Amino acid sequence: MHKTAYFGKVFVGLPHPQVFTVVFDTGSGHFFVPSSKCNSEPCAKHRRYDRSYSESAVDIDHDGAAVNKNISDRDQVAIEFGTGKVTGDFAHEVVCMSDHIGKTYDASMRNSDCTRLRVVFATEMTVEPFQAFNFDGVLGLGLESLALDPEFSFFAQMTKLNHKMEPRFGVFISRSDYIPSEIAFGGYDRRRAASDLEWVPVLRPELGYWQVKLHGVKVAGEVLDICETGDCVAIFDTGTSLLGAPQQALQHMHWLLARKVTDRSGAGVDCRNYPGPEVVFDLGGAIITLGPEDYSRPAALQLVNKDKKTQVICRASLLPVDENPTLGMKTWILGEPVLRKYYTVYDWGEKHVGFAQAVQPSPDSSAAPAHDVFGAPPMQVPTPTTVQI
Repeated sequence: MHKTAYFGKVFVGLPHPQVFTVVFDTGSGHFFVPSSKCNSEPCAKHRRYDRSYSESAVDIDHDGAAVNKNISDRDQVAIEFGTGKVTGDFAHEVVCMSDHIGKTYDASMRNSDCTRLRVVFATEMTVEPFQAFNFDGVLGLGLESLALDPEFSFFAQMTKLNHKMEPRFGVFISRSDYIPSEIAFGGYDRRRAASDLEWVPVLRPELGYWQVKLHGVKVAGEVLDICETGDCVAIFDTGTSLLGAPQQALQHMHWLLARKVTDRSGAGVDCRNYPGPEVVFDLGGAIITLGPEDYSRPAALQLVNKDKKTQVICRASLLPVDENPTLGMKTWILGEPVLRKYYTVYDWGEKHVGFAQAVQPSPDSSAAPAHDVFGAPPMQVPTPTTVQI
């Protein structure tokens, strides 16, 4: 199983923009990139922000007050990110979606693809998970309350300072490495939606997550008991590679989604293409349905019993979601398996999420690739895992 991440370019600082690759993450609230002050191995592997190149930066403390750039003792923040942690300095800085080399941030740029916000420049990054990342940093797109202050929130500042921009963004995740995935700011790309959007309100937006009420979950035709009391929630998270389920439901889901391979394909089967049951999420009349092509591990499991008989099993790839003091015990994460099948739109103004089945365009083999793919899995049928029982 290969975990995946989708990232694009942003430009930091003027008049000499520094380019970084970032994950556009709806599950976090801050924008951070490595600083030239960081000499640890995870930072050294990536592009690092050099303060001396920027005339647009204003060094600040945690409360937003400007500080003398020659002061060495600065306020810092430590931010948890998945299994790791980032520690860094603050600065007010200009961040753009395209290259504006030679320009200064003034009134003429107020309705451009640039904005000013508080940025975290990492002076320390933990080896796990940042050492393994091919991207430089993370641009959080969670609601502004997920950040230390609204001025740390990229999209909050973008909508505040760019009055002509519609306060929405849309996310398209491609099923093919030959077609680039996309994020659209200031609206959404209607070509990527197969129908009109269905909208569901964000539940408790003060928490900062794109979280919605989950009325029920059905797996292989069975309604799961876990959501019967009406306190399940689901978070749309572009930074998560898998479908996340509460720990208490995980084992039963695995059992319901496992299936024996009975045809002659045997151990050579790609389980994403092998028939299996559906997972259905009820968001209050709006329904999200996943099939085996969405949730399956590509490689089968080959079981060998004591009589040397072999049975090939296809199974799901699920992320266990631990109990969280803020979100509770019944949180589901709608990560990449959902985002590949559904085009999703995040409405900052109305605080709701829209979705429709995604239109996956056909690859144009004659066109020059507009993106890079790092560490792609092999194209051949995945090798099964063998377990003796």
